[in-house]
Amino acid sequence: MTGMLGVVMWLMMGLMLLGLATGSIAWVRRRLQRRSASPQARHEGETAEEVLRRRYAAGEIDRDEYQRRQRDLTESEH
Repeated sequence: MTGMLGVVMWLMMGLMLLGLATGSIAWVRRRLQRRSASPQARHEGETAEEVLRRRYAAGEIDRDEYQRRQRDLTESEH
């Protein structure tokens, strides 16, 4: 019985290592996908005005900050 028990133990250990490797690969892939889907990557190609409007709509900046930056942008264009 010791021989069979040893085989079963090695088989279980191999399955655990396979599961650990598979889980690690899945975790790394998920982390890399999140990083590539960062907000900066999703909004690539936006103009400064579009970024400003989006940030104001999302509540990242208040009205005064929005208006000040909008004035800065329009002044820099002229």
